[in-house]
Amino acid sequence: MAEENTGKKKGSMSVSEAGRKGGQTVRDKYGHSFYEEIGRKGGETVKAERGRAFYEQIGKKGGDTVKAERGAAFYETIGKKGGEAVKAERGTPFYEEIGKKGGHRVRTLIEEGKKAATEAAAAAMNKPAEPAEEEKPAPGGEVPTEPAQE
Repeated sequence: MAEENTGKKKGSMSVSEAGRKGGQTVRDKYGHSFYEEIGRKGGETVKAERGRAFYEQIGKKGGDTVKAERGAAFYETIGKKGGEAVKAERGTPFYEEIGKKGGHRVRTLIEEGKKAATEAAAAAMNKPAEPAEEEKPAPGGEVPTEPAQE
């Protein structure tokens, strides 16, 4: 009996086969939630070690790669597909609702900005021309840094 020469000994497997088999064993033993938990823990560790900027950097890198491979039109296509899926799932009233919410939020932000500007202008007009009593120079010309303690 001639055995086919695959470069493997009888009963041996490649690294990828061993990894796949081990992964399936872990999945069968611990379930899907185990992978979610260790993934979350790993993500928290990376976030703590490298910070938010790391995720921004790798996200941009990935986005640039996709843009280079597929072109800018790819984003237009997937955006349109996503919009159509949301429309099919939630209907047109959903867009009306989020539009109203967005409009209300913009109005609130504008009102807050106007109020802050008015308060800042009023505060600037009421600003005393002379320094406050505790900021006045001492007789020797020095400005005391701390109030005198008795």
